[in-house]
Amino acid sequence: MKVLDYRRLGWGAMGLCLCISSVLAGEVDQALIDRGRYVAAVSGCNDCHTPGYAQNDGQTPEAQWLTGDRLGWYGPWGTTYPSNLRLLAAQLDESQWIAMARNLKSLPPMPWFNLNRMSAEDSRALYHYLRFLGPAGEPAPAYQPPGVEPQSPHVTFPAGP
Repeated sequence: MKVLDYRRLGWGAMGLCLCISSVLAGEVDQALIDRGRYVAAVSGCNDCHTPGYAQNDGQTPEAQWLTGDRLGWYGPWGTTYPSNLRLLAAQLDESQWIAMARNLKSLPPMPWFNLNRMSAEDSRALYHYLRFLGPAGEPAPAYQPPGVEPQSPHVTFPAGP
């Protein structure tokens, strides 16, 4: 009889530990998501990767954040489009995301050199924020090589000094 009581006590304690750890994990996840939201906002990710964000003084609803944009960036390199980061994050696991952020080399105007310097903690937080938002939107238009005038709205960069 006492064995049964100890087993019940053991199972109850284990259940309590699981409950506490899931609550703590939820708090950590929320803190990580909040940090990712902050990183996206202050790192300028929304400036290009959220449609209309800069034009409406950052008042774009969060549900539309980081879904890419059809506004092209046209210059001597061709035309680039801000990718849909939410679709990208949905295709990668956390370690792949961090490796991508650390090693990305990209065409203008993406400041990849700043992304490469982002701490692993901030990169991880951004990834978890993107996963929290979930996949939404469409893929960005395809890159256009130099000399091909974009048909969509675009910003033209000067050829240089």
